[in-house]
Amino acid sequence: METQSELDQSSSSFPFIFAIIGLVWYVVLWSIGLLGCRTGRRRYRMRPRSPLATAPPSSVPGVSILRPLKGLDANLYENLESTFTQEYPNFELILSVADEHDQALPVARDLISKYPSINARIIIGEEVVGVNPKVNNLIRSYREATHDILWVIDSGVSVASGTLARSVDLLESPTHTRPPKRRVALVHHVPFVSAPEGFLGSRIEEAFLNTNHAKMYLAINTVSIESCVVGKSNLYRRSDLERVNGSLKPRAHTESNDDQDCPRGLAAFGKFLAEDNMIASALWHELDLRHDLSCDVAHNAIGKMSLSDYMWRRVRWIRVRKHMVLAATIMEPFTENLIASSIAAASLRYLFGIPIWPFLVVHHAAWLWVDLDVYESLAGHPLPADRRWWFITAWCMRELLALPIWFLAMLGNEVIWRGKKYEVLRAGEVKGTSGDGIRRGLFSRWRQQDSHYQPLPSNHSDT
Repeated sequence: METQSELDQSSSSFPFIFAIIGLVWYVVLWSIGLLGCRTGRRRYRMRPRSPLATAPPSSVPGVSILRPLKGLDANLYENLESTFTQEYPNFELILSVADEHDQALPVARDLISKYPSINARIIIGEEVVGVNPKVNNLIRSYREATHDILWVIDSGVSVASGTLARSVDLLESPTHTRPPKRRVALVHHVPFVSAPEGFLGSRIEEAFLNTNHAKMYLAINTVSIESCVVGKSNLYRRSDLERVNGSLKPRAHTESNDDQDCPRGLAAFGKFLAEDNMIASALWHELDLRHDLSCDVAHNAIGKMSLSDYMWRRVRWIRVRKHMVLAATIMEPFTENLIASSIAAASLRYLFGIPIWPFLVVHHAAWLWVDLDVYESLAGHPLPADRRWWFITAWCMRELLALPIWFLAMLGNEVIWRGKKYEVLRAGEVKGTSGDGIRRGLFSRWRQQDSHYQPLPSNHSDT
């Protein structure tokens, strides 16, 4: 009888323990969210001009801007022009395409003609060093760049004119501080998305990247306990990259005879689909260096993205992440708004008798307010009134879709990127595949449409 009583008492304590754990987790998530919101307010609501912008060219480090191009991204002309107009006295600009018939070439040539004073050139033709087409496109630019500091920026991104100067300021920041800091090896920019076309998938992508994604991204990089980098716009030194090979092992452990033949530098990352994240992780782990966030954003205009395009895009990157950081990917649903609030509501009801529905109303209103505040910090202005209801609707749809997308992503390993199919392997490496769907036939239709490319304006063509 005594044993049975002890068992009953033990089993009755489980709900209490789970409720405490759920409440603690909820507080942790809110702390992370508020940290991201606070970082957004402090870092992005004031963007001072760097003194490097007006310094003599000989007094500032040279920078090689590398822009890989493929097709006609939305706002391609404006995106590329934003790097021609950088307020920095010493840089070169290298635009690269894999194919001499690429539609981006007339746009690039038009801009080079428009800005003859800018040291800019085009490299045509890729060098295959792996399965990643972006790395293959970049490798010649990487090797032929004049300067050690490289700014790799996607063709879909535009930036403010002072971005380069402020980024170099951070990259060259002193390390002789108290307490001493690790040297900055990489400067990155938080993505900020606009959806001028108004397609449903575009609006949901905008709502996601400008709120929840940005909030977590800012918080993680503020704490700086691990590498967390999106590669739309990154600044780093070629001399640092030439010392790493993507193994994520400290450099002293990668200098054995077995590793002498391993490629280093950019070519070593051609086997990864998320080469940007792996480069950042390699600099962090192999060289024990750190990253820093600029106060600028990488502005990305999204064209025609359908709901299906949005879902498969999110599936692709979750499938890549689960092979790179499995534990974090498994925990991902518990960081989502609906799951976290449900856990908190049940915990508060059990511990304190707080009604579930009033709590959920207050929670979601507060969560949305924080997300909109993050948007305002990054945009530099509040959400426009004429877009508010569309944005909130897209935000709600993103929240509802998060868990189904996660389950779909966890079911398979195949992804489509730039029209090609890949199978994701260990540590985020990929190999080409001819399979279809999540598991070769589970879904008969899985294709990446090129509808998000914009038609080339007539005034941008070659004449």
